[in-house]
Amino acid sequence: MEVEISSLSIGGSPRSSGESREHVELLAAATGPLPPIVVHRPTLRVIDGMHRLRAAQLCGRRTIPARFFDGPEGDAFVLSVRLNVAHGLPLSLTDRKSAAEKIIESHPDWSDRLIASTTGLSAKTISELRRRTAPESPCVARIGRDGRVRSINRVSGRTLAYDLMTKDPSLSFRHIARIAGISPETVRDVRKRMYRGESPVPAGRHNRAVPDEPPPIGPADRPAVRRALEQPPAAIVDRLKADPALRLNENGRDLLRLLNIHTIPREDWHKIVDSIPPHCAEIIVQLARGCAQGWRECATRLERKMSKTT
Repeated sequence: MEVEISSLSIGGSPRSSGESREHVELLAAATGPLPPIVVHRPTLRVIDGMHRLRAAQLCGRRTIPARFFDGPEGDAFVLSVRLNVAHGLPLSLTDRKSAAEKIIESHPDWSDRLIASTTGLSAKTISELRRRTAPESPCVARIGRDGRVRSINRVSGRTLAYDLMTKDPSLSFRHIARIAGISPETVRDVRKRMYRGESPVPAGRHNRAVPDEPPPIGPADRPAVRRALEQPPAAIVDRLKADPALRLNENGRDLLRLLNIHTIPREDWHKIVDSIPPHCAEIIVQLARGCAQGWRECATRLERKMSKTT
């Protein structure tokens, strides 16, 4: 949609040196349409597209095509950094480090690798920045690139799980895992050790830090994927919603909304079908089959994409 340029706010950019006049003039001379800018709806701050905005002003335009982002300001800044790293005029190394420090402050529960993938820096650099800017972080667990929460230290996660089970034995493994930042399988092991009267932390693991996060799931990790798919569809979608790579991407958010709708329990589908009036049935049948065909094509394209990367 078109928005009034005069209504937009231009503060908070990760680009400390401002816009490049040469790049603005190059965009102003472009003959084809430029991609829409991205605007934070609550504040009308430009998240991505300052050079396009300046080019539109240079051409004397009063409006500019825009897409809106509705999340909190911290996530808006993260999206701004991610987009500026991915395309357009690259951010300088100084700007990327400055942005990383700001993200460490606003998202202390993000892993080094997750922040690194957002800022275009190495995980080692993020770790060094974290030690320098936030040496005493209160977080006991961090969110990885895959959206999973992992304990920073096995000792603290296992000990917290033990304390929770001691206080309330009725708590589910999954609930304890979320609070302690460890896997349900680790919670199960702590429970077994508790019943045997053993320490929740196996011998040799004391004061041993957990890696920031394991490598991304690959072909060798098929069993882990199969275990994840054994959960109810709604639980799988909830896990995907925690993945920043999806929720900070417009296409990803569209996918999550579709999955959230299409993974409702089977009994709910039965209720929907039973409530459809006869005069609408034929057209809904055709629409439903079209949607199913769309998902089949999506699955086929994803499988082809996966086969090319393995």
